[in-house]
Amino acid sequence: MGPTYTNPVWPGYFADPFVLRHDGAYYAYGTGSVIGGRVFEVLTSPDLVSWRPLGGALEPVPDPALTDYWAPEVAEHDGTFFLYYSAGTDDVGHTLRVAAAAHPAGPFTDLGTVLTPGERFAIDPHPFIDAEGGRWLFFARDDLEGERPGTVLAVDRLVDMTRLAGEARTILRATGDWQRYLRDRPMYGAVYDWHTLEGPTVLHRRGRYWLLYSGGAWHADGYGVSWAVADSPAGPWTEPPGAIPTVLRTVPGQVLGPGHNSVIQGPGGGDVIVYHAWDAGRTARRMCIDPLTWGPDGPLPVAPTVTPQRLG
Repeated sequence: MGPTYTNPVWPGYFADPFVLRHDGAYYAYGTGSVIGGRVFEVLTSPDLVSWRPLGGALEPVPDPALTDYWAPEVAEHDGTFFLYYSAGTDDVGHTLRVAAAAHPAGPFTDLGTVLTPGERFAIDPHPFIDAEGGRWLFFARDDLEGERPGTVLAVDRLVDMTRLAGEARTILRATGDWQRYLRDRPMYGAVYDWHTLEGPTVLHRRGRYWLLYSGGAWHADGYGVSWAVADSPAGPWTEPPGAIPTVLRTVPGQVLGPGHNSVIQGPGGGDVIVYHAWDAGRTARRMCIDPLTWGPDGPLPVAPTVTPQRLG
């Protein structure tokens, strides 16, 4: 049996948690803190339960227009670690960038490349290598088309670890009211009933590709996680029926707005979902973990926990 844990597994602010496993250790990267002049705090753990800080990950880009750094994820290739993230402000928008380091703890140095120069707003990059070795970058971007305009999920091919093919396509749009971010939101010179999908993460299980994503308003109780499935990373992606977040959702009075998850294999070999949730006073989004189990049709609902649990 695995170790006992109680959520949150880290007491500090740690939004958008992404966990990488390397050489028998786990490394977590999160939005929110500046440590020693570097953005994105890095934690390490032998078991996903006991964490210790390693400092900041990324040397900020020397550009005064880039003040908000969000949603880091890391992938390794040929001994180099590549950190994907978004940077920008509300005024100038957000673009995706990439940095590199020789060790998962960093320090990471930005490579000077804007991966999404043609996007008005792009966030939450998720690098993924498919079963045939193909490389992809999933992300969220603003798209004003369709019945529910807002932030949608997209994918493009990675030509190498630092270049996209320039073939980005929208793969998933909002389909339900639970994904509404804000009614009558002024955006791009008009007013929209704005919907949001964000935080994509992809798994290859049972010969198919499973996309977990967050939807709704990140600061509200309705925020949660659902899924879609496809036979190829390029899609088409199909969602299960229903009008609720099917993987993670608020537990009133206990767990508020759980979401923006990653999935990692735990010490016992099973899938573990790593996500953030608000504390009761809504002062911080903190890192939580719980087992992710599977049924015949896909990932089963996760009951977010706040009492001691055993990680199998």
